[in-house]
Amino acid sequence: MLTGAGDRAFCTGIDRSAVVPQPGSPYSLDDPLRTVGPKSADLWKPVVAAVGGMACGGAFYLLGEAEFIVAAENATFFDPHTTYGMVSAYETIHMAQRMPFGEAARLALMGTAERLSARRAYEIGLVSELTAPGEAVAAALRAAAVIAACPTEAVQGTVRALWAAKEATRERALSLAPHLISLGNLPAEEQARLFASRERGHRLR
Repeated sequence: MLTGAGDRAFCTGIDRSAVVPQPGSPYSLDDPLRTVGPKSADLWKPVVAAVGGMACGGAFYLLGEAEFIVAAENATFFDPHTTYGMVSAYETIHMAQRMPFGEAARLALMGTAERLSARRAYEIGLVSELTAPGEAVAAALRAAAVIAACPTEAVQGTVRALWAAKEATRERALSLAPHLISLGNLPAEEQARLFASRERGHRLR
């Protein structure tokens, strides 16, 4: 099971005050989150995510590679990249494989102006189970216990089959991500300025 600590946030992505030096070429990108997801880290055991509070930006590396997501009613999902002059590539690729295209596009393009509610995430299939606040972890553990009681080889073979169904598209899209980010991101100083001057309001849908 994969969850954040407390109920304020599941994951809010990278610390915006952290400086990640980048190679001086549009053909190279150092993304510290690139291998944080379970499949990218070569973990082929089933992963159930329990989401409460905010899940934004870098959270989608984790959610995109979980087998399914359980969310509390107080969970929200949003992608701040475009607001701060950054390309949402890896995050959008992961989300486009978990929800209808139009919903993934809206999530990516609306930036910080709009958040996806847990209810709406459930309606579009991003979330497989909706719980009362504080109960997502218990629901995820119940599901995990059922899976863990099944024969290991059968479970892991099934996980591989599920991911094989979309692997070719996923790998092709992920291979383009570094170049799109390198070419489309604003300079780091301009990103920092936009982040510092951000407005706090958002619409929940």
